[in-house]
Amino acid sequence: MQKRRIGNRTVSAVGLGAMPLSTKDPRPSPEEAEAVVHAALDAGVTVIDTADAYSRDEAEFGHNEELVARALASYGSAGDVLVATKGGHTRRGAEWELDGSPAYLRRACEASLRRLGVEAIGLYQFHRPDPVTPWEESMGALRELVDDGLVQLAGISNADVGQIDAARAIVGDALVSVQNQFSPGWRSSAGELAHCAQHGLAFLPWSPFGGVSAAKELGSTAAEFAAVADELGVSVYQVTLAWHLAQADVVVPIPGASRAESITDSAAAADLQLTDDQLSRLNAA
Repeated sequence: MQKRRIGNRTVSAVGLGAMPLSTKDPRPSPEEAEAVVHAALDAGVTVIDTADAYSRDEAEFGHNEELVARALASYGSAGDVLVATKGGHTRRGAEWELDGSPAYLRRACEASLRRLGVEAIGLYQFHRPDPVTPWEESMGALRELVDDGLVQLAGISNADVGQIDAARAIVGDALVSVQNQFSPGWRSSAGELAHCAQHGLAFLPWSPFGGVSAAKELGSTAAEFAAVADELGVSVYQVTLAWHLAQADVVVPIPGASRAESITDSAAAADLQLTDDQLSRLNAA
């Protein structure tokens, strides 16, 4: 599989977004979820994205991290996998809330370390800006987690260009990635993507197919992508991920999957070549 860089790590060009394994309704069984992670590894995927808040509700906070940890442990040889998790979202029942305070981020990181069963988290990302906590304080906390050896690499999520630059100034070279929403129907993060490419930061587009519900209709809502898929004899999802990868060499899409067949298909996009004409049509769509 084509490779990309996240900080000092060489990783697969396509990752796995593990969120649907915990939040999709109906949820895959534990055996089905494990099969998805194993299929991703079999296909050469070496980036798995999770978060402490990926669960049905507050009562099972950390469900997705524990699931990923079990699946990796049962695979047998997954030492080169970069597990990217996140902290800063909280749950009140099934509702999503925010806490970017340094004290909370420290507790969240320590809890993620326990659930993942590691001494240092490969990539720890601040999940979303907290309007109550100054951005600079949250970034200072992220830097301290790196300095204290709890985190190897740091990232931010749902950030604008100004926040990216502020994070770069505070976190320094340990800041290696930005995870923002980006898809054929959601291109408002194009400026952040270009900014990441300019400064050598990995850009991890979340919901690259537009989200769980939108993904089902991608073949009809993204007509040009479907047309190119027909030309190449592949799925519209492979074309969509190949388009993501063609935006810049810092892009590492993390498509979600709840079936082994889905992540196997997505992983194949890493080696799909689009012609200049096809890429031009997709960019203009």
